[in-house]
Amino acid sequence: MIVALIIACEVGFWVLLVLGLTARYVLKWRRTSVVLLLCEPVLEVVLFIATAIDLKNGAEPGWEHGLAALYIGFTVGYGHYTVKWLDGHAAHRFAGAPRPPKPPQYGRARAAHEGRLWLRTLVAAAVALVLLQLAIWYVGSGDTSSLRGFQGTALRAAGIHGVVALSYFVFGKKAPEQAPDQAREQAPDQAPEQAREQAPDQAPEAGPERAPLTKERGPAPRP
Repeated sequence: MIVALIIACEVGFWVLLVLGLTARYVLKWRRTSVVLLLCEPVLEVVLFIATAIDLKNGAEPGWEHGLAALYIGFTVGYGHYTVKWLDGHAAHRFAGAPRPPKPPQYGRARAAHEGRLWLRTLVAAAVALVLLQLAIWYVGSGDTSSLRGFQGTALRAAGIHGVVALSYFVFGKKAPEQAPDQAREQAPDQAPEQAREQAPDQAPEAGPERAPLTKERGPAPRP
């Protein structure tokens, strides 16, 4: 039952997200979209309550209970980030908003981006650890090896992601330098403009002076 509920929560998450964004940007029902998106956390609450009831009814703690804890933790850590990312793209596609910026690719900016993602993973792991520990205390003297195994999984995921994020600070890629040809291609019209700015008042060189077309008249002859 718990596995089926996890799948239903995941499907429900995406269904509510699509319906919420459609109501906001296609149908222009902003209040309805807010209500639909606020229903997202309710799914995790339902899953948590169902897991607790299942354990209370005497179910043996198994991998499905540990998976439920990891799923709830992941949703807490990355749920809002996912909704915000898709909302930005929907606003660009249907409401004419600017395209969301892509993650930085090089240098400290990319390292900081990876560090923020790792903090989300850390939050997800912390939530999962707390839920698993509560389940262990709730079960008491029963077999909790499966739940403790999932605690180790949460710690390993946070640790591995932390090493990956740290590698961007130590071995981060540097932005490639622009070649001279690329610089000229990016500004092909700068040269004429610079020439005009350097000599805006210069006129063409004057040629040799022309002789007057008509000769000066002398005094008129006397009759």
